[in-house]
Amino acid sequence: MPNTYSQMYVQVVIVVKFRQSLIQKIWKDELYKYITGIVTNNGQKLLRINGVENHVHILLNIKPNIAVSDLMRDIKTNSSKWINDQKFCSHKFQWQEGFGAFTYSISQLDNVIKYIENQEEHHKKQGFREEYISFLKNFEVEYKDEYLFDFLE
Repeated sequence: MPNTYSQMYVQVVIVVKFRQSLIQKIWKDELYKYITGIVTNNGQKLLRINGVENHVHILLNIKPNIAVSDLMRDIKTNSSKWINDQKFCSHKFQWQEGFGAFTYSISQLDNVIKYIENQEEHHKKQGFREEYISFLKNFEVEYKDEYLFDFLE
């Protein structure tokens, strides 16, 4: 669209089904490169990606030509197929249904990037459930416990 200018930053959180610890250090960088390719092929820009064994944070610069839900569908569908094709897991890999998406201003990007880069250290102190609920509360997102990700406790 001519004369359309935007700057939209979104941090997306995707979770392994049942929060299983399936993303292994030995292949996670390959996964992140694959996801980066999906984002790029959709005409979007990935600014930072990182996570731990059971979830991934992705910071995106989104253009208005795609819905976040469409991009996430492509990322989750194609990356889970790729993981299964590579036989990285002994059983079928799946992402949980849904995702978290949180927007930021340009002045917040450095802090968000540092937060994403520091995921392994962060999760030595705080579990995923607490992290995710704090996102929802900090961004004033109304939610119902029964619709949160499936948590194996």
